[in-house]
Amino acid sequence: MFAGALDWKGMIDKDEERLNRQLDRFERELPKRVSRSIRWLREPSSRWVRIPVGLLLIAGGIFSILPLLGMWMLPLGLLLLAQDLPFLRRPMRRALLWVERRWVRWKRSRRRRTG
Repeated sequence: MFAGALDWKGMIDKDEERLNRQLDRFERELPKRVSRSIRWLREPSSRWVRIPVGLLLIAGGIFSILPLLGMWMLPLGLLLLAQDLPFLRRPMRRALLWVERRWVRWKRSRRRRTG
């Protein structure tokens, strides 16, 4: 029983590590001001700010009057909460990978059209 708990803990740490690597890559692509804010929110000392901000972003994304304006809030809120909720780490990591692949594919197709 105890060995299984260690394996589960190892998987959680691995998911957290992978998610953090992806978020680091994602932050490098953002404008400096936005990147600095997200980096500060991701710090362990910002937990008591990160959780309410994540919940507010999710609520704003769900209850937005105009879907396009609120669409970005939901995934950002989930990403912030994934820092503290282990069960969200793997799905958010996979979602980030999917978005990153789509983004690269879109940039390549634009280059082909313009070049």
